[in-house]
Amino acid sequence: MGELFASAFFAGMLYVLIPGPATLAALSLSAQSGRLACIQFLGCHLVGDVAWSAAAILAVIGVSQLGPTLFDALGLICGLYLIFLGLRALRGSKTGQVPVITSPARAGLLLGLTNPKAYPFAFALFTTVFSQFHDAISLSSAAPLVLAALGGFLLASAFVVFWTGLPVTRRVFARYHRGITRAVGVVFVVFGAKSVADAVMGLRGRAAA
Repeated sequence: MGELFASAFFAGMLYVLIPGPATLAALSLSAQSGRLACIQFLGCHLVGDVAWSAAAILAVIGVSQLGPTLFDALGLICGLYLIFLGLRALRGSKTGQVPVITSPARAGLLLGLTNPKAYPFAFALFTTVFSQFHDAISLSSAAPLVLAALGGFLLASAFVVFWTGLPVTRRVFARYHRGITRAVGVVFVVFGAKSVADAVMGLRGRAAA
């Protein structure tokens, strides 16, 4: 079980560290208003992170109880979704432009709760990370898993506040924004490909049994 909760903690970190609209907003706030504004934004954005991730974890647990075949099928779909997001970034998608933020706390809360990609991304991420634990997770483990993910959120958010406030970070991001976005796309494609490969191996193994 320790490995399961460590995976939830790791997934929580990935959820925050994989760049998206919130990361772009954090960069903008750190550059324009300093780290305090970034902390206010990410602290309120955390409400949405926890809510969507809790919903995703509950959904993953529900699916896992229906059997490993369905869980692998879902992992296949989620992996393909991550690959789709990665390919969009590699093609230079302009989604997630840096917004002009006048109220960091309010913007963080609204973006965290209303981001339409938050739940499907959280669902895909936790499905991928929990794929090898389908027989070990249950409804009783939901709250501890959410708390483990929260720990990952907090550590990763502290790191984001630190690195986005560095002068060199702001200069590099301003100069190489497109390349960084595409590098993020590669991460999504690799992560999605692993999910697809694990799901296919699981489905083939049960078909051959």
